[in-house]
Amino acid sequence: MEFKRVERQGVIVYLKHLKQSKQLRKFGTIHYVSRKMKYVLIYMNAEDVNEALHKLKSMKKFVSKVEISPRKEIDKDLEQVRGTARENLEDFD
Repeated sequence: MEFKRVERQGVIVYLKHLKQSKQLRKFGTIHYVSRKMKYVLIYMNAEDVNEALHKLKSMKKFVSKVEISPRKEIDKDLEQVRGTARENLEDFD
């Protein structure tokens, strides 16, 4: 049995009230809910993101802002960061 790998995308939804956070389950998997900053991190299939963003932005009663997670754009290669940090430390000495 072979499983197909599905690309997932994180979406950050800022809410006016956290009571409605359970309604967001229909869009994907709720990964994290911040009570202090009033946002929900949802993971959903990457092919469904554009349609879901449209629907989430139309829920103006309790959604204040919607953003796509920048995790894919972040460089995961830390060797370059370590090298520049060492160079900066050597220059400092």
